[in-house]
Amino acid sequence: MIDDQPSKPAGKVALVTGAGGGVGREVALLMADGGYAVVLTGRTPATLHEAVDYIREELPDAALHAHRCDVTDSKAVQALVDATLARHGRIDALANCAGSAPLQSISEMTDDIIDAAIDVNLKSVLYLTRAVWPAFQKQKSGAVCNVSSMASIDPFVGFNVYAAAKAGVNLFTRAAADEGKRFNLIAAAVAPGAIETAMLRQNFPEKMIPASKTLDPLVVAGVIRNVLTGARKVELGEVIPLPSP
Repeated sequence: MIDDQPSKPAGKVALVTGAGGGVGREVALLMADGGYAVVLTGRTPATLHEAVDYIREELPDAALHAHRCDVTDSKAVQALVDATLARHGRIDALANCAGSAPLQSISEMTDDIIDAAIDVNLKSVLYLTRAVWPAFQKQKSGAVCNVSSMASIDPFVGFNVYAAAKAGVNLFTRAAADEGKRFNLIAAAVAPGAIETAMLRQNFPEKMIPASKTLDPLVVAGVIRNVLTGARKVELGEVIPLPSP
């Protein structure tokens, strides 16, 4: 666990994965701006501390807590949720933003590539949702927004296992929404196209995908925030497409 300044009491609590950068960091910022106590999680302590500092520059009094967690490890995920509940007493919103996008042909897919892509893009969503489910049931409320991808609808060549994993996220989101409707669960997925992040640039230089053809992470985060707070009304398990410009 990574301790920063003690969290201040807040009415609602959000848990954000992949919060060290990109969309996850912006979701954490927007949720904190909305008065939520925010637990930021990721695998790298340094980037989590940077994200906390980034948010505190805008919101000095934000209730933030950073907790290192490998979301592909089911036991670590359960420990994260247990620690969040022990600290705050509840969890109201879960933003599953962690992900990775390996780019390779089908013939180049190794077992390790397949396992890693499924683990971080799909299994982490299953683990986190399972872990927070009892709290949502007890509260008779909760909200989950999963980051999917336009690749799950129209996969770019080379994003085969990534697209398959994100398609699984879409279907699981619908299943969770259906099962959770009895206790007022909000569940939706956001399926963006190319986002201007470090993950995108690991695969595509700007000469291939100009910045003008990418989405601002803050724009994507705004949609996620609106889903989690109920500001955007969504259909049961809706997958919201956000194509690139």
